[in-house]
Amino acid sequence: MLRDRYGRKIDYLRISVTDRCNLRCVYCMPESGVIPKNPRELLSFEEIEEVARAAISLGINKIRITGGEPLVRRDLVSLIGNLSKIKLLSDLSITTNGTFLEDYARDLKEAGLHRVNVSLDTLNEEKYEFITGSDGLRKALQGVEKALQIGLSPVKVNMVVMKGINDDEIIDFVKLSYDKPVSVRFIEFMPFGRNLFWEEKRFIPISEVKAHCRSFAELLPADGLPGSGPARYYRIKGGRGTMGFISPLSSPFCSRCNRLRLTSEGKLRPCLYSEKQIDLRKILRENASGEEIGSLIKLSVSNKPKEHYCGAVKVNRAMSQIGG
Repeated sequence: MLRDRYGRKIDYLRISVTDRCNLRCVYCMPESGVIPKNPRELLSFEEIEEVARAAISLGINKIRITGGEPLVRRDLVSLIGNLSKIKLLSDLSITTNGTFLEDYARDLKEAGLHRVNVSLDTLNEEKYEFITGSDGLRKALQGVEKALQIGLSPVKVNMVVMKGINDDEIIDFVKLSYDKPVSVRFIEFMPFGRNLFWEEKRFIPISEVKAHCRSFAELLPADGLPGSGPARYYRIKGGRGTMGFISPLSSPFCSRCNRLRLTSEGKLRPCLYSEKQIDLRKILRENASGEEIGSLIKLSVSNKPKEHYCGAVKVNRAMSQIGG
């Protein structure tokens, strides 16, 4: 079992497989995109599997595949299939923008994927194009439907709430959780890296979001979902789904943080806001043993800070380059 200096159990690894994405979400990626990397700069799937095996041998039992948009990485289904076969891995999930999900959901499930999170900040076509730079709302919604249809459960829908942008849709997302068996998660807007879109006036504390939801209907406590992490879940009487509220700024959950992050280039980070990263790619390409990889994973755990200092520490990479 992995524990950090503060007694937190570390059992969750988020693995980014690419920093590329077919969307240009205003809070995640520079409008111009990211400079294409030489494929050699990225960890191969075999290298990712080596890290995963070493991490699982130490007590990691949950893995989430992220990006960028992970489904732009060729043959991702094969990676899911290989990871799903590793003993002691109890939860394998993916975060996606949903636009490729209709095409890949069934293959992903058959390969061993357990569940999916879909980043979807609006249900309005014009706003979707403003936020993402794309007209792919219909594809994203079809992806959610496909995931529900084939039983990737639970299906979580992540909405980053931005004042003056999409806060007038909070009730629309509450209704979505009532009508469909999805878990809508309201997430506070965070300043990050090269996010030129961040302005404090666009920030809404999750307490206000929750109050807005309560003005529509009574919120009843709901049981936690698989991989529920920092969210607190509620439901509406008679509703098919749930709502979760995530407050990384107004009420940080650092004391319960259980995760490490592996970037697509092989940098292991103990915290989203920490620049204290360890280069695993280098030792992987020097034919390191599982024990040597494990020792660096333990070092990263020991580097895990007590809490993040969002805004006080300058992170020099976009969210898409670390893995959201």
